[in-house]
Amino acid sequence: MEQTMPSWLKKRAFLSPNRIAVKTTNEEITFKELFIKAEEIGKKLGALGIEKGSHVGILAHNSLDFVIFLHALLGIGAKVVFLNTKLTEKELSFQLENSKVSILITDDKLFKTSITGIQKASFSEVKKLEKSNLSFQEEVSLSDVATIMYTSGTTGNPKGVVQTYGNHWWSATGSSLNLGLHDNDRWLLAVPLFHISGFSILMRSVIYGMTVILHEKFEAERVQHAIFHEGVTIISCVTAMLQKMLEHLHEPYPDTFRCLLLGGGPAPLPILEKCKEANIPVYQTYGMTETSSQIVTLSPEDALTKLGSAGKVLFPAQLKIKSENHHEAGEIVVKGPNVTKGYLYNEEATNKAIIDGWLHTGDMGYVDEDGYLYVLDRRSDLIISGGENVYPAEIESVLLSHPAVKEAGVTGQDDERWGKVPAAFLVMAHSIEESELRSFCQKRLASFKIPANFYFVDELTRNASNKLVRRKLFSLLEDQRNED
Repeated sequence: MEQTMPSWLKKRAFLSPNRIAVKTTNEEITFKELFIKAEEIGKKLGALGIEKGSHVGILAHNSLDFVIFLHALLGIGAKVVFLNTKLTEKELSFQLENSKVSILITDDKLFKTSITGIQKASFSEVKKLEKSNLSFQEEVSLSDVATIMYTSGTTGNPKGVVQTYGNHWWSATGSSLNLGLHDNDRWLLAVPLFHISGFSILMRSVIYGMTVILHEKFEAERVQHAIFHEGVTIISCVTAMLQKMLEHLHEPYPDTFRCLLLGGGPAPLPILEKCKEANIPVYQTYGMTETSSQIVTLSPEDALTKLGSAGKVLFPAQLKIKSENHHEAGEIVVKGPNVTKGYLYNEEATNKAIIDGWLHTGDMGYVDEDGYLYVLDRRSDLIISGGENVYPAEIESVLLSHPAVKEAGVTGQDDERWGKVPAAFLVMAHSIEESELRSFCQKRLASFKIPANFYFVDELTRNASNKLVRRKLFSLLEDQRNED
C-alpha cells in the first residue's frame, strides 16, 4: 500500500506559521511566508511548462531564493536535479543530458556562465512570469522521487542517485532519534545546498519545524559569530572547516551549542582534544549521497575512546561487513528506508550496488566488538578533499586525453588545508610545461579535482593484468620527497 503524507512545507506552515524557517545575514522568513513565496514561484514555474514529474535542473549558490525555488519545485511535484556549481561545462552537459532535464533554473550570477543549448531561466526571469494554474500538491508519496544528485563512480561517468521523499523523511527521522530535537534548535547551513549534506538540513528544517541559519559560503569568522550571537545549536561541517573554526576561536563555545556534526573522514586526535577544551561536542559521522546523508554517527562521549570510528549505525538503518571471516575487514553494506532505490537510468549499476535490499558501498571497514564502525578506505581509491569526493580515474582520463601524456596515475597527497589533494604521476610522450597541463585540466575538471602537484616519472607500477596499482603511487610520493 502506498504511503502518503501531507505536503511537507504546506503542513509545516499550518503547524508553525510564525516560526522562523530561514535566516540569512540580511533577511529572515517564517514558514508561512516561505510557503506563500514558494507557492507563487511554483505557479510561475508552471508557465515554463514545468509540471508534476518534470526533471528540472537547478544550478545556484546558497541563498534564500535557492531555498524558495527548491520548495517550489518540490511543491509542484517536479524532480529536482542538483548541479554542482564547481563543475565544468562538459561535466554539466553530461549530467543534464543523462538526467533528461527539460529546463535548467539558475541563480542570476550563474545564468550567463552556465551551459548553453538547453532551455534555461534565471531566478529573476521566473519571478517576472505570469502565474499558471499549477498548484501545490496536497500530498506526497514516500515512494515518489524528490531529488537526483550525481556522484562520481570509481570508473566511468557520474551516476544519478535517486532520492525519494521516503529517503529524506527517514534520514531526518534517524538523525533526530540520535541527536534529539530541541525547541530552540537552529542548524547552521554553511555547506552547499546542492550537496546532500546541505539539502538534508533543509529537509530536517521543514520536517522538524526548525530554523536554518543560511550562509552563502563557509567563512570561519561568520560561523563563529552565528554560534556566539545568533543562537546556533548545530552545525554540519568537514575537518577542513573545523580546523578554520578553531583558528578563529578565542573562547569556549556557549552551552547553547550542542552538536558539531563532522563528516569527511575521522578527525585527528589533536583536533578532537582542542574541541574538548573549547566545549565543542563533536559527532563524527559516515554517510553518502546514496544514504541521503548520515547513516552512522559517533557520539561525543565516545570520540576519544573510539578514535577513528564513525560510530554506530542509526535507527532504523542496518549495517554489516561483507567479508569471508566475520571478524575481518570487508565491504561496508547498509540497508534502510533512507537508502536510495538505485541510480537514474542505470539498471546495471543499480543491480551491482543493491543486492537483496543491501547497498554495497564499495567502502572498506570493520565493526569492533562494541558495534562501532571503522572506515578503512572510502571506495578504495577515493580522495576526500575538503569534504569533496575526488575519484582518480576521472582525473586520469582527462590527463590521458592530452597528446603529450603517455600514462597517468593519480592518488591522494596530504594537505594541511584540505586533508587530501590529488597528485598526478605522469609518464610523458614528450616534455611540456606543467602550466600547460594545469590549464588543460582547468578547462575539463572542477577546481577541486585538479592535481595539486604533477610528478614526472619513468614508469608506473602495474600488476600482471597491466592494471595500474594506485596504492604503489604512495611510494612514488616518498621517492619524490627523497629526491627533493
